[in-house]
Amino acid sequence: MKAHALYGAAGRLALGLIVPLALFALWDHQARNGGANAFAFVSAAQVGRALRELLHSGDLALAYGSSLKNAFGGLFWGSLAGLLTGAAMALVRPVDWALTPIYHSFRQVPLLGWLPLIGLWFGSGDLSKLIVIGLSAFYPAVLYTYEGLKGVEARMLEVGQLYRLTAWQTFWTIRWPSALPSIFTGLLQSLAFAWIATIGVELLFPSGFGLGTVMQHGQLQARLDIVVVCIVVVGLTGFLINLLVSRLSRHALRWRAVRS
Repeated sequence: MKAHALYGAAGRLALGLIVPLALFALWDHQARNGGANAFAFVSAAQVGRALRELLHSGDLALAYGSSLKNAFGGLFWGSLAGLLTGAAMALVRPVDWALTPIYHSFRQVPLLGWLPLIGLWFGSGDLSKLIVIGLSAFYPAVLYTYEGLKGVEARMLEVGQLYRLTAWQTFWTIRWPSALPSIFTGLLQSLAFAWIATIGVELLFPSGFGLGTVMQHGQLQARLDIVVVCIVVVGLTGFLINLLVSRLSRHALRWRAVRS
């Protein structure tokens, strides 16, 4: 049984690598033999040399650490605020009435639309970056927490009433466990948006240092190889973080499989 599962996982991995490897081979071919279009591509050898250059200088490690710090800082505060706000909206009706119109109005404004206002109020430093990243994590956390707590089955709440549970007991034994799958989905969305927003604000706000800053410097220097290195690092990091959170959520919700 384990061998079959291992074979299935290996097969899925092999199929998942087909398209990236094919695109990589096409890219490298265009870089080497693309003629007039070769300037728009860069060979694998050039990317490898740029990677070694960034590693040797320490710029990649410094930028990577700075980007992760910004991303997880904004993710923590944005997700925490979103979790508390979504829970308050779902559990307290006056709060729901007061905040829902404001939330849905502000959610329609793209994050880029907030940048001029945030820049005027807080400048272009780390605080502004943290606010933008936090907002990107805040919106999905509110939505999925609200939907999760509101979507508890009525029959489960009726069981709580039958056992005369208090409001606090009902929350911890019925509402919270039922909402956890939706909350973890919101966390995944918040994580993805926070990581995207991190690179975006590093590109748009010149202060500080991060992967977005390295990409911008590479563009100004016409160093396509450096830009490609950063894009690959950003993509792989997003994939690995998403995989880690997915594994953690499955582990935290393993009781659902036992119950079913």
